[in-house]
Amino acid sequence: MKNILLICGSGASSGFMAASIRKAAKKNGREVSVKAISEAQLDEYIQTTDILLIGPHLAYMLEDLKNKMKGKNILIDIIPQSIYGALDGGAALELITKMEEA
Repeated sequence: MKNILLICGSGASSGFMAASIRKAAKKNGREVSVKAISEAQLDEYIQTTDILLIGPHLAYMLEDLKNKMKGKNILIDIIPQSIYGALDGGAALELITKMEEA
């Protein structure tokens, strides 16, 4: 099972996105754990994270987070606004699959 962590400013909007990803994963028969947190909580959860997805409004943090994740086996990317704004769990799951295959 993959542990996916979504971060946004307060953790609220990413909570809806996480629920949508969980629903899409269940529909597709994939076992994933998806948590949504605020970026301030990242250090508490990073040890158990396989994939880190960043809300599009935090895109400016990508390089800093990549540097912070160096040496850890964590995939990291930004959720595009088109997926995040629509709360499209299926498209987010496709993004996750592409990250895993890269």
